[in-house]
Amino acid sequence: MKKVSILSYWTFRYLLILCLGLVLVTAASVYWIRESTLENRLQITQFLAQEVAHQVVSPEGALVIPPHLNKLIEDRKQVCNFTFQPDVTITDAEGQTLFHKPPTVKGTPLPPSEMPPTASITPELVTVTADIKSGNNTLGTVSLVQPKRILTHVPNEYRLLTTLLIGLAVFGWITIYLLSRKLSRPVRRMSEAALEVSRGNYAVELDDQVKEKEIHDMIVSFKNMATRLKQLEELRAVMLAGVTHELKTPVTSIKGLVHAVREGVVDGEEANEFLDITLKEAERLQSMVTDLLDYNALDSGVVAVKGDRLSANCLVKEIAYQWSLVHENSKVEVTTHLPPDPLTMIGDSSRIQQILVNLLNNSVQAMQQESSIHILVTLQQAADGWIEVTVKDNGHGIPLEEQDFIFERYFRGDHKKHKVRGLGLGLTYSRMLARAQGGDLLLRESTSAGSVFVLRLPSGSEEQAEQVKKRSFEVIPVS
Repeated sequence: MKKVSILSYWTFRYLLILCLGLVLVTAASVYWIRESTLENRLQITQFLAQEVAHQVVSPEGALVIPPHLNKLIEDRKQVCNFTFQPDVTITDAEGQTLFHKPPTVKGTPLPPSEMPPTASITPELVTVTADIKSGNNTLGTVSLVQPKRILTHVPNEYRLLTTLLIGLAVFGWITIYLLSRKLSRPVRRMSEAALEVSRGNYAVELDDQVKEKEIHDMIVSFKNMATRLKQLEELRAVMLAGVTHELKTPVTSIKGLVHAVREGVVDGEEANEFLDITLKEAERLQSMVTDLLDYNALDSGVVAVKGDRLSANCLVKEIAYQWSLVHENSKVEVTTHLPPDPLTMIGDSSRIQQILVNLLNNSVQAMQQESSIHILVTLQQAADGWIEVTVKDNGHGIPLEEQDFIFERYFRGDHKKHKVRGLGLGLTYSRMLARAQGGDLLLRESTSAGSVFVLRLPSGSEEQAEQVKKRSFEVIPVS
């Protein structure tokens, strides 16, 4: 498909539509001018016929052709601005022709071949008659015959109409041309900027000082997108370096420890201790690789997610209880707050457990040094009908500048980076699982007094169940 610029595309089509519209307006205007001119001139011709009928009646009431009748007709032709003098015929009561003045154009008689027949009515001719009366007696008839094309001929009006229509067409085209050029300029600049972004140059400069609100919003949004892409690209480089380091560190440790045992650098209990450390590093490496594989599988849509109708109260209570058994000897206190009435939600119980366990583990990792962590798990139904599971802790919180990136893949905050080893896929994977079930995972708030995460899942209502069913539990990639 041949590509054309906005300027050419819209100006050509506007001109085409404008010309078509002006043709229709011209046709309607010409028809109206012709009909109104014909009506006016017929009225004037009728007045002329009545005046001639009045002039040929003598004071005694007889039909007499006055000598000044020719001059009278010529004078009335000038007064009425007739370009064509009608064919004037006067007949008596018996039909005898008493007077006949042939038609003329600008004072010149027409040749006999072009003279309209007296008192003839055809589609091309218009005949106006007036009775000659004296009292109640009809003495004769005055007939004025003119070609219809003469009565509707108004060249001045047509020239004025043509001038107006051409002027409208020219000014309309100029207007749409200027508007299209004004609109296409920022679009063209944004297209050039988008090309630069596609080449990896995110430092685009666009002038957002424009009056049009839509164009201003579009330019500002594009600049924000470019800035965001630049930040994400920088984060990606840092995150990739961190992931590489996290995967390389246990491999290096395992290699060094095994080499020390094999070479006999250590023996006895110390060798066993080295082997125990090696197993722990291998388990940590296996855990990170498993997280990476799970994330890739879910991101590609390979992992199946169920849509069962679940008892929210029982499921949340059981997950919190099982997790607390593993941490019963640590400084962790888990409290659940469940509604008195049972709630139903739609989802996959094993995937919900993965999400909540990850949130609970993150709360433990946010524990302040030499202090205990208190976690409150709350189940409730929101005002919009969705089921919300809230996990609130009293940890150190997430810095404000990091809150926009916590769901990005491989992102790890400064505090967590130095305290806990991992790939930074936990929250990313959890959000993807939540969205795959038709819900979402959000950070409601985070301060130095703690963080609050909210898992939203559809309830068991028919309306939300149908919405989730339509989605077919497709994985929504995290942006």
